[in-house]
Amino acid sequence: MDLSGAVWRKSTRSDNGGSTCVEVATNLPQVVGVRDSKDRGGPALTFAPAAWAGFVAATRAGDLNPARH
Repeated sequence: MDLSGAVWRKSTRSDNGGSTCVEVATNLPQVVGVRDSKDRGGPALTFAPAAWAGFVAATRAGDLNPARH
């Protein structure tokens, strides 16, 4: 997957100290990229936009919180 045109942004949930930062690229037409900001040249995960939207919605709703299950 070519992510060379990706515009990466840091998650608003990343820790301020920079030790647990995640970056997301949502500007590509058919894929959402996710990477570790400490290893920008390393591997990135890719998701279909609908799958990413579902993950974000479930996270916001608290549906992925293991303490709730």
